[in-house]
Amino acid sequence: MHERIYLSPPHLGQREEQLVLEAFRTNWIAPLGPHVDAFEQELCAYTGAPHAVALSSGTAALHLALAALDIGAGDEVWVSTLTFAASVFPLHYVGATPVFVDADLGSWNMDPVLFVEALHDAARRNALPRAVVLVHLYGQCADVEPIAYACKTLGVLLIEDAAEALGATYDGRAAGTFGDVGFYSFNGNKIITTSGGGMLVTPHAQVAQRVRALATQAREPVPHYEHRQLGYNYRLSNVLAGIGRGQLEQLDARVAARRAVSERYQTRLGALPGIAFMPEARYGRDGMRSTRWLTTLTIDAARFGANCETVRVALEAQQIEARPVWKPMHQQPIFAGCRVFGGGVADALFAEGLCLPSGSSLTEAQQERVISVVQSCVQTRSAAA
Repeated sequence: MHERIYLSPPHLGQREEQLVLEAFRTNWIAPLGPHVDAFEQELCAYTGAPHAVALSSGTAALHLALAALDIGAGDEVWVSTLTFAASVFPLHYVGATPVFVDADLGSWNMDPVLFVEALHDAARRNALPRAVVLVHLYGQCADVEPIAYACKTLGVLLIEDAAEALGATYDGRAAGTFGDVGFYSFNGNKIITTSGGGMLVTPHAQVAQRVRALATQAREPVPHYEHRQLGYNYRLSNVLAGIGRGQLEQLDARVAARRAVSERYQTRLGALPGIAFMPEARYGRDGMRSTRWLTTLTIDAARFGANCETVRVALEAQQIEARPVWKPMHQQPIFAGCRVFGGGVADALFAEGLCLPSGSSLTEAQQERVISVVQSCVQTRSAAA
């Protein structure tokens, strides 16, 4: 039996181990500590964000962003429908109502034309949302400029879900740094990891200050424990921040490795009938860079001879992990009844989309195993014909 190939496993080195051992040697294993402070500073230096707060997850970051911006019951928040549920769950934590916006075929991210038209229509009806959660999907920035401009013009808060897009750029700026708040995930499958963790970034000092307070149980600055508002235990530990610091040093190399993986897939599989890869968008005055966190493609079953689920099962039979593209939020039973603008593009991408193993440690030999299985599926069609 072949060794299992995972979709996006952690990729660690010696530097992370050194920094974790430093935390143990100095007895900084409790929450917070010098690694946390340094990780925040280094993330700011990398992204250009003025303020950063290290947290226990990207989900926690979105939850605290909503709380710090006073978004709650009665507020409507628009969010990309083609995303992971964590982009939406925190809206329910605070009592806000999600409204979903379709993707566009050119980027798989929120459709900027559809969004801007819908937002101006809402303005005419005096029914603007309080905020927008703009997701940067699979390592690629959404078309930020028209969306951010419309939000600013109409007074709508912009939150960037860059959980999957650390290292991506748009017009030379880092994903997550265009809105009122942005956040990243360091889950075990992300391009860099702390095993579990996240980071909130913001240009607003008062937002960062409030997030820090809420994340540490909202304790008042007095000698005894006093609380005047609801708080949370959401800060990142010093040990995990040490892992993050070592990982961040390798981020550009990890991006380059994943882009190389994606290029090999496109070279070897791109000519097969019915195969189309997620496009790398070219919007923005100075262009953009996708990290290719995951290499994703669609399979036209009528042309290829097998659908994406057949290919996924064939890969799994060879101990290769693949998974469908995110199921759109407007299709999720938990969000039944929520409004959606469009939805057909996201539906089609989910029906035909597949994510291939994309880790930065994936060897060419391992990738060849993946490619061979995909090729064998179309060959089955040819034989049947």
